[in-house]
Parts: sequence; structure tokens; C-alpha cells
Amino acid sequence: MATYTEQMQRIWQLHAEAGESVPATTRDVAAWAIRNGLWHPQPADVIAQCAEDLSRALREEYHTDPKGRRVRSKHAVRVTQGGKQLTLWADMRTAPRPHMELAFAQRRQQIVGDCVQLKRDVDSYNEAHPEQIPLPLILDFTDDTAEADAGDGFDEAA
Repeated sequence: MATYTEQMQRIWQLHAEAGESVPATTRDVAAWAIRNGLWHPQPADVIAQCAEDLSRALREEYHTDPKGRRVRSKHAVRVTQGGKQLTLWADMRTAPRPHMELAFAQRRQQIVGDCVQLKRDVDSYNEAHPEQIPLPLILDFTDDTAEADAGDGFDEAA
């Protein structure tokens, strides 16, 4: 029996196979899934719940590329349309190039944001504890990514 995450991933696949618009928001896919009896309501906001579940499942979907690399299948972009902020998802194997360019740029910005926050946290900790040797923070990930790419057991899904 498929896990709930796998069921959510299957809903995304069925939506695409039905010829529905892709890239798509998880909210649109959730509404489609509910209309087609593929997802049943919970007491909370059913579309929001299904959309969140879909987003979580899509973030966890990977495939093996032709060179044997485990890569994330679905990628999201945040856009503003009609004054509303939306997150549009697409499969990297079929997504238009502009979608993927924006998805990768936005993911990189998220990583930069995480690094900025980590630096602030480490700096603050070090300044609050001047009697201790400062904790080091190296933000150059060149060696880390090279080691992970070489197959040292790094698991992107972890």
C-alpha cells in the first residue's frame, strides 16, 4: 500500500496525465483532485490541506537521471499573478526552461538566506561568549559539494 506522500505524488501525476495545465499550483491540483474524488476532505480547509500535502510530497520526489544522479523531480517558483502570490510547480523533465531558471535562482536565494541567518546566529553566539574560542563558520561549500558529488554517502533527501 502506498504511503500518503506517494498517494499525493500520484495525484500530481494523474493531474498531468489528464492533460491539465502544468506548471500548476498545488492549490489547483488539490481542487482538481477533490473534484475527481482522488482526495477526501478533512475537517480543516480541505483545499489548503491538500495543497500543503501535495507541496510536501512534490518536494520529496526524486528520480535518477541518465548519468545515475539522484535529482529532485518537481521544482517550484513563486510568482505574482493578478495581485496574488502563487507557487507554481513543474517536473524538471518537462518544465519550460524559464520555469527551471527561476526555480533554481529562487532555491539559491533561499540557501543564501539560510547562510546569512546562520552567520548572524554564529556571530551573535560568539559575541555573547567572548571568554570562549569563537565557533568557526565556513560558508564556502566547494569541498562539501565535491565530496557529496563523489558519493560519500550524502543523501539529499535527509
